[in-house]
Amino acid sequence: MKDLRFMKQVILVNGLVPLAMLLLDGWRHALGANPHEFATRATGILTLLFLILSLAVTPLRKVLGQPWLAQSRRILGLFGFFYGTLHLLTYLWFDKAFRFQAILKDLGRRPFIMIGMASFLILVPLAVTSTNKMIRRLGGRRWNLLHRLAYVAAAGGAVHFYLLVKADTRLPWAFAGVLSVFLAYRVLNHYLPQYTERKPARKPAPAKAK
Repeated sequence: MKDLRFMKQVILVNGLVPLAMLLLDGWRHALGANPHEFATRATGILTLLFLILSLAVTPLRKVLGQPWLAQSRRILGLFGFFYGTLHLLTYLWFDKAFRFQAILKDLGRRPFIMIGMASFLILVPLAVTSTNKMIRRLGGRRWNLLHRLAYVAAAGGAVHFYLLVKADTRLPWAFAGVLSVFLAYRVLNHYLPQYTERKPARKPAPAKAK
């Protein structure tokens, strides 16, 4: 039996470590020559990282035959939304000082801003419907269909990242490559589930009394 509560606590602590390190480096003035850009880039990478980790749960759960892994998907996805919110706020605050006219002008002038905004907006209903109450209200089938949009948000985030960087595109390509593997697994699992799923080992039946 897996200690699910302990697993969630481990994810929660490790999910907050990057934020604590970022705040500590900011307090120590150790964010480099352009701290605002560093904070924006770091929160964007963390958003993609947690989204990718949340999407990795289902393939790992099925391949390894470990149903308990599904309990980690929600908290990983919420961390993706949390860091996505911080990423958006750093842009609105540091780059535009909440000047909405300048933000609207940016949306039309720089396509990667538009793609990033759209990807974040996709995450909003996913975060809102992440509670058990909303799952029951929507029903399992509709909830699963809705939350497949996480792939769209992650893909949009990877494109946003690729268009943002000017020279070294290895990290955006790495995110896109991992996401492509998960999408390929989804397609394969839909049509050939017998080759992609591992059923949990059955416990041996108790011996009959003589």
